[in-house]
Amino acid sequence: MPSTPYIANKPKDIPTPDELRARIPGWGVDFDPKDRPSYPKEVFDPAGTGAHWDYPEEQQNRECRERSIEHERLTPVFGTSAPLHGVSGAIRRYAYRYSEGRAAHWLILIFADRVDAWVSHGKSLASLRPDNPITETGVLSEGRRHGISSRLGKRRADVNHAWLDPIIVAGPWVAAGGVAVVAVRTLARRFRN
Repeated sequence: MPSTPYIANKPKDIPTPDELRARIPGWGVDFDPKDRPSYPKEVFDPAGTGAHWDYPEEQQNRECRERSIEHERLTPVFGTSAPLHGVSGAIRRYAYRYSEGRAAHWLILIFADRVDAWVSHGKSLASLRPDNPITETGVLSEGRRHGISSRLGKRRADVNHAWLDPIIVAGPWVAAGGVAVVAVRTLARRFRN
């Protein structure tokens, strides 16, 4: 029977590092820290890095930032280019009540992204210049840039879900159009009576 870690009666003769080094070319090349490519970076040398502090000065407005429950505190410096806002922001804040190791955390964040997209589509429909799903989704390039022939016989991973893409992209627009038609019919009936 071959030696394998998955059997109940494991072998007792575990090879030493020298035996492994003799048998396997290149085994243990990073045993000596001097041989590691990152070794010079592992040496504590504050003068060489230019750091003039032990702990960086903390950025202001820390109270309304989301922080993972795995971490004791928020990082000293954080991004503020896309602050949380609206309903999607509230949903994202709620996601941080769960550990990053749980699916609930990530599923809630994905749902918050979808809510943000729906709100953006709604604002677009209410504006004077709504989004144009035909030109902005790349549908026209499917015919112009060999879209179909690039998918046939190429073993691409995205071919498996390609049939879902039109439903996901066009679905909200078709639903919004249906709601608009129903609303116009309802208003027309009320004005006739």
